[in-house]
Amino acid sequence: MKSDTIHRSPIDAPQTRILMLATSLLRSREIPTLKYASALDRFDESWASPLSTLLGLGRAAGADFIEFFLERVNYISCTAENDAITNIAPALTTGAGVRVFRGLTDCYVSTNDVTFTGLKSALEKALDILGLQLPAPGAFIPETNLEPLRDYGTLRDKDKWMGESSSMREMGDVLLAANSRLQQKATHIQSRRADYFRNWQEVLVVASDGTFARDVRLTQSVGFSLLCADGEHRSSIGERMGDTSNPSFLRTWDYETTAENVAESAGKMLYADYVESGSYPIVMANKFGGVIFHEACGHLLETTQIEKRTTPFLDKKDEKIAHESVTAWDEGLTDNAFGTIAMDDEGMPAQRTLLIENGILKNFISDRAGSMRTGHPRTGSGRRQNYAFSAASRMRNTYIAPGEYSVDDLLTSIDRGIYCKKMGGGSVGAVGQFNFAVDEAYLIENGKLTKPLKGATLIGDATEIMTKISMCANDIDLAAGFCGSVSGTVYTTVGQPHIKVESITVGGR
Repeated sequence: MKSDTIHRSPIDAPQTRILMLATSLLRSREIPTLKYASALDRFDESWASPLSTLLGLGRAAGADFIEFFLERVNYISCTAENDAITNIAPALTTGAGVRVFRGLTDCYVSTNDVTFTGLKSALEKALDILGLQLPAPGAFIPETNLEPLRDYGTLRDKDKWMGESSSMREMGDVLLAANSRLQQKATHIQSRRADYFRNWQEVLVVASDGTFARDVRLTQSVGFSLLCADGEHRSSIGERMGDTSNPSFLRTWDYETTAENVAESAGKMLYADYVESGSYPIVMANKFGGVIFHEACGHLLETTQIEKRTTPFLDKKDEKIAHESVTAWDEGLTDNAFGTIAMDDEGMPAQRTLLIENGILKNFISDRAGSMRTGHPRTGSGRRQNYAFSAASRMRNTYIAPGEYSVDDLLTSIDRGIYCKKMGGGSVGAVGQFNFAVDEAYLIENGKLTKPLKGATLIGDATEIMTKISMCANDIDLAAGFCGSVSGTVYTTVGQPHIKVESITVGGR
């Protein structure tokens, strides 16, 4: 639940701090008179006293657990269409959310008033929703004993990232140059577009279990979208890259190679034959081919699905759910990958989670609430789009591990099938039924790629397709993606090596 939308400067309290004894003689009647001077331009140790006081207030009211999430965001996006910059959209945001648990029931309230008074008001609303009241005026309010600040921003030298990122002028110059290169490489162009965004985020997580952690994040993405037309023939191809942790990402983008690849794909698909519907063996390319595992299986391993009892893998831990060739991971550690995080949005350090090993389900993806309600251990996967959302179990970098085969081994094992080189959009049902468009495909005949095909749609069920991934190549690669779910849209990585699926329904003409 979101609170009021009062807009104020980040901290409007007078520059005087109340110092409290470690034994805490503070009584509830004194809370309205407290004034704190927390840092205006960053989340640092000065936020410990006011937030620990509010955590103590919530515990004194009867809450079992309280967590504050504070956020500052500096975002900008830039779009070039054909030979002009058509949109520049900056956004500056500061806000906070408080999550309160009473038993296994929780409530979330957000606000963009991050003064002590604003945060206290949000806490009171959350307590009231759960049927809890502030303690009587004479009650003692003990401060929560917080850990020393775990500051990933400072420890990993991230505080300089914002100043080293591309300027607005540089963004426009790069995108226009990229679009010009695409014009040179492609033919029969109807429209061409290059777009980029940069999202700088500073977060602070403070909780009644003593968590006190700060991080700085820099997420960037750039890509092309090309539409070609010649009479009745049409083709649409896009390609996108993403990065974390590199302020020079846009400067080092090899847009010439990307433009050449996009133009080549669009040209081949422009006059491609439409695929005939039926059941085929397929080879699915690496990189963004991993989106099917992400959507059709990964979401079903999140504890949000276990809580709703909407996953077919609910009681399948330590049982076989996939072909023995399949091992899969979810982690937040790979350098510069789009879903990499130093800590999740509940303050837990990133780690690596083995989901499936040789076809056997080993672990689920769990946040704090999911762990409390299902018993599965937390995996550093509590993520959210921004302060307006409470954290939920979400994927980070999720991929099928490499196998022992070459790509040629996969292709030569098929007499007649389809090679899915580039995946497009799709949809997934609540229990794993999916359909995905294939933007670029080729017919496989006698182990060789022959003519290009378009209009293919892969249709299937998670529990079925996982058992039919019979071969995994040794060429794993990752791709940037965006994932929407109960806690908003987050940055994720999908990936896999080339894989062979023994049979799948392909929709076409």
